Amino acid sequence: MSSSTQLYTDLSHYYDLMCCDINYQQQSQAVMRLNDLFGNSGKSHLDLACGTGPHIRHFIDAGYQSSGLDINQPMLDIAKARCPEAEFILQNMNQFTLDQPVDLITCFLYSLHYNPDIAQLQQCIKQAYNALTPAGLFCFNTVDKLKICNNTAVRHSTTYDNKLFDFESAWFYCDQSDSQALKLNISKTNANVTKHWHDQHSMVAVSFNQLQQLLLPWFEVYILEHDYTSIQQYSGESGNALFVCVKR
Repeated sequence: MSSSTQLYTDLSHYYDLMCCDINYQQQSQAVMRLNDLFGNSGKSHLDLACGTGPHIRHFIDAGYQSSGLDINQPMLDIAKARCPEAEFILQNMNQFTLDQPVDLITCFLYSLHYNPDIAQLQQCIKQAYNALTPAGLFCFNTVDKLKICNNTAVRHSTTYDNKLFDFESAWFYCDQSDSQALKLNISKTNANVTKHWHDQHSMVAVSFNQLQQLLLPWFEVYILEHDYTSIQQYSGESGNALFVCVKR
């Protein structure tokens, strides 16, 4: 088991705390709007790297027939408890197959980068294409490796069950390779005793231009600002973007 998988397995019951500042409802509703505008407006949906299933809950509540895929069984166990109506699949996102195609595939929280290299990212794109209905939509957010600031981190703290949790995550990219690191630092303090988890694991690194070229044989690609409150064409300034990809 890789260090990253081990970390998420150990902290699967705390994962929602780590992401407690994320507006899952806003993100889900924004992608539903994009599906109506760019996709075929169908209501069958697959969420890649779904984790504990918070996005899926919002899609189901909005009338979608949703399913989730993840490589981590403890995460899927929590997702199933949250969304008993949904089907959950224990598979790798670059090797998955579906019995029936879906209208919309999502991959939130930069999870597309969990493909470890360009070849497996290409395979993930191909599998998403094969799993979509005609004019289906593949929507995900991503970070441009050329715009990563190694000195910037996201931090937040929260309390749960009388315990204090501190979370920090940061991208790190230092050369011209196709690999970047996600650094995670997590601490839990209980009765003045603090336990720490530290992890750094490799993820695929791509520029937006490079990613667009990987997608174009399969999809018509629209790059939007990473803003879930409005729909704006990507200006080229930010290091984050939403990719909206329509099956050709």
